[in-house]
Amino acid sequence: MIVYLSLFLISFLAATILPFSSELTLASLLSTNTYSSSLLIIAASLGNILGSIFNYLLGFYLLKHLQKKWFPFKTKHILSASKWFNKFGVWSLLLAWVPVIGDPITFIAGISKINFYIFIFFVSLGKIFRYLVLMVTVNNLI
Repeated sequence: MIVYLSLFLISFLAATILPFSSELTLASLLSTNTYSSSLLIIAASLGNILGSIFNYLLGFYLLKHLQKKWFPFKTKHILSASKWFNKFGVWSLLLAWVPVIGDPITFIAGISKINFYIFIFFVSLGKIFRYLVLMVTVNNLI
């Protein structure tokens, strides 16, 4: 149980600006064939999706604190992500799992006040698909 909880927490933190690798952790756990692949995918997906929701809520509620030193995103990153997000719209949320650009995309979705259910749908689809591809890849390598 502690393994699944740890993976959940690492996946949550990886979806924020903290430098964690949920993919490496998940791949390592999958390669051991010790734990349930389904439960690992669920734990990683839930943690990662909730981390994206955290970013969304930061954008939705805390934009007024943008100039504060403690705020996790810089103005230049927000402008860059906003430009990209406006170009591709909600479809860009399918890439919320991509390192470096994924966190700002979910944050910008919150700033843009994208419908929460649409946000959850696209973010979940992209993140779950990524973990499933990783699982298939690891299983084929073993």
